[in-house]
Amino acid sequence: MTEPESSPQLDLHEGEEIVEVIELSGNEEAAGDATGEVGEDEGQWETEDEECMEVVQDDSDLTFTRHTKAVFCLSLDHKTNTLAVSGGEDDMAYVWRLSDGDVLLECAGHNDSVISASFSHDSTLVVTGDMSGLIKVWDVESKVQIWSFEVGDMQWVEWHPCAHVLLAGTDEGSCWMWKVPSGECKTFPGTGCPATCGKFLADGKRAVVGYEDGTMRVWDLKHGSPLHVVKGQDSHQGPLTCITANDSGSLVLTGSVDCTAKLINPLTGKVVGVLSDPKSINDHVEKEQMDEAEANSNSVESVGFCNAFPLAAVGYLDGTIGIWDVPSQTLRHKWQLQAGIVQLVWEEHSAIVYTGSLDGVVRVWDARTGRMESECCGHAAEILDFVVNKEASVIVSASGDRTAKVFCLQRPDR
Repeated sequence: MTEPESSPQLDLHEGEEIVEVIELSGNEEAAGDATGEVGEDEGQWETEDEECMEVVQDDSDLTFTRHTKAVFCLSLDHKTNTLAVSGGEDDMAYVWRLSDGDVLLECAGHNDSVISASFSHDSTLVVTGDMSGLIKVWDVESKVQIWSFEVGDMQWVEWHPCAHVLLAGTDEGSCWMWKVPSGECKTFPGTGCPATCGKFLADGKRAVVGYEDGTMRVWDLKHGSPLHVVKGQDSHQGPLTCITANDSGSLVLTGSVDCTAKLINPLTGKVVGVLSDPKSINDHVEKEQMDEAEANSNSVESVGFCNAFPLAAVGYLDGTIGIWDVPSQTLRHKWQLQAGIVQLVWEEHSAIVYTGSLDGVVRVWDARTGRMESECCGHAAEILDFVVNKEASVIVSASGDRTAKVFCLQRPDR
């Protein structure tokens, strides 16, 4: 990787709205048919060899091949960043070492695709959750299952930032919270539509949940009641696809199929900003005036806050990535890929942002200069999830090609 230009201070308040637009061809071709469409006959993720992209180069240092179908999710242990847990369409999850790919724990017993797998804050426990709503918790050291629970069809599950507590969202809209392993439980009622995304806030006392009807709720976890509901004209005009919060919990960022990202103050429940690309297909057009195909041809797929600078990133299904100055709500950089964005991740202590795309490539960008720094190639199908370790020295990616890959990043200190 090349060293970025020296930039001791980030100037975020020049008069221009867009610093530059960089169009890239991705890996020459977009992902094509490898976009994760469900097969008509078997309802399986289409990752057959004849439908996978040709791998021109493989930059990875290790390929994990224990999964027999698409790998949907993965996470690193928070304590040492030496272990990964991955889950997939094969109804399995594995805890394995990044150094050699050896499996330490097989998380068996699921009857549907594992769509969520992650370590607890202290890395002693792993949760695995499948689409049918079966959630299991495993002790990493003893390698045994210590708790399980079954809810309705599940959308997501995540750990509390500093306790052995889980929060999960379901298709019927309710959210469940458990203490593990005691099983003490609370439920947060829904509105009859799926709870599509959710996240604990930094204080551990509140959570934000987004719904398919475009609304968002800030939940008081102790009392089980909504503190605020973002609805009506303030809400998104389509299902929420992603949600995150900054480190302090003072701002929440949501993304939706309506092609907008909204900045929300969780203390007041007020929308304080809308990050909308002026050239998006939904601009100046009422959603009711579009046909269904047009309305769903683009969406916000991933959002994230930068910890080092007041920046936010928004990734779109059409391959657009926007870097925004949060205080002024100004678009600073816009990058255009040929393949849709699946996920983006900011480096923990810098202005480097990583993107995973439908063309199977993870890219590294410098939000200060607007330049792409490097690419991590090697997958034969779309990226479905990826993580970056704390030192920003390793990327681990999951793909529809049935593998997870480990990429060791070699670059000078910034």
